[in-house]
Amino acid sequence: MHITNSHILVHEFDYLEPTSVEEAVGLLDRYGPEARVLAGGTDLIVQMKMERLAPRYVVSIGRVPGLDGIEARNGHTRIGARTSIRTLRNDPWVRARYPVLAEACASFSTTQVQVLGTLGGNLGNASPASDTAPALIAYGAEAVLRGPKGERRLPVEEFFVGPGRSVLGPGELLVAVELPPPRPGTGGAFLKITRVTADLAKVNAAVVLVREGDRIADARLVFGAVAPTPLRARKAEAVLIGQAFCEEAVLEAARVASEEVSPIDDVRSAAWYRREITRVLAYDGLYQAWERAGQPAGPSPAAPASPPSAALPPRAPRHIRADQEVEVHLTVNGERRRVWVAPNELLLNVLREKLHLTGTKYGCGIGECSACTVHVNGRLALACLVLAVAVDGSEVLTVEGLAGQDGELHPLQESFIQHAAFQCGYCTPGMLLTAKSLLEEVPHPTEEDVRDYLKGNLCRCTGYAAIVRAVMGLTQRHKDTEV
Repeated sequence: MHITNSHILVHEFDYLEPTSVEEAVGLLDRYGPEARVLAGGTDLIVQMKMERLAPRYVVSIGRVPGLDGIEARNGHTRIGARTSIRTLRNDPWVRARYPVLAEACASFSTTQVQVLGTLGGNLGNASPASDTAPALIAYGAEAVLRGPKGERRLPVEEFFVGPGRSVLGPGELLVAVELPPPRPGTGGAFLKITRVTADLAKVNAAVVLVREGDRIADARLVFGAVAPTPLRARKAEAVLIGQAFCEEAVLEAARVASEEVSPIDDVRSAAWYRREITRVLAYDGLYQAWERAGQPAGPSPAAPASPPSAALPPRAPRHIRADQEVEVHLTVNGERRRVWVAPNELLLNVLREKLHLTGTKYGCGIGECSACTVHVNGRLALACLVLAVAVDGSEVLTVEGLAGQDGELHPLQESFIQHAAFQCGYCTPGMLLTAKSLLEEVPHPTEEDVRDYLKGNLCRCTGYAAIVRAVMGLTQRHKDTEV
């Protein structure tokens, strides 16, 4: 029996870091199927750790400019492929104009994975259970591909070929997604059924309607995890388009949708259950979408127009061989550090074994428990899924850096002590770093905000109630101070 050690990345590979789309395309064209693109790493690094993928070349696009950001162009909205799921979840423009996409991103895994994961990665994996794909298809979005022969576009609906397979040809890179402007009277909903919070979908559904008086002028129903690719239920749509919105039409469309899908039995669900849930989600989604379509539009946020920028500081392109070590420069907890690393060394192992910062913990090793949570350049990161070489030049904060220089504890640490929000303490460093990020993003969170933000941090002693009290207690202290 073969046992995989998820604490390390056994597989060796050449690490390539282009600094332009043209360079990235050239590398992908040159190395063909032996190369894989690294963006957020939440899928690729896991697959490599589990020894399901063994690319000879890893092409990191983390320093390629022009691949992230949200821009309004002639009424359309362009989203760079490296734009994070968390960015899309929170962006005012996306929430106002494409709320189904924002809701899909909010349902996406854990907060840490939302921060690391990218739109391009979620589509490029070509998972039938993708959360963003149904929403994009429902809005009529186009995928923008760049390859050796130039740029081409196609509907996102046509991007998927089968489980894990897309239309990307040799040397091609998904660089952006473009959405058309929503029609007046548009309303939508995203719904998802999972085994547990932060899991892949048993079934998900994106519903978008265009409402004209009491008539359905247009309808899109798209489902995930019920077919080899995200499925648009065109027969169900035909039942609705041009009809008055009524219970009978909704029931019939939901029934037809449940017959259009072709689900399978797997570890997450049974085929019969998926078919039944498709009917339920179609019914609920149609009512939600219709109600939202009838609501007056709120104030429109300013159109995003800032040019996209690379997520990491730019520098010269480089190619690091599998058998080579390079010196990386990190600012860890405010102190500049230099360390020699190989391409396959993880940030978690470098922090613990080379810099002797053992507060960051080993856990699942595949991004599911968040015990290894740190901050990289002010953003949450799972150190078990981050290549050390990929964050060269970055600022890293670990739990050791929370306390002041005089040893005074951070207010979060004091609140955890006051509310007994730790037992064995193993998960506490990750909890603290995640809670710090929460309070920076949402200074006055509700209890629901706290529970949602920390949903990916597993406490093996099940001390969640005390952890929530600790974060809420600090929030109340801040409110009292402001008064």
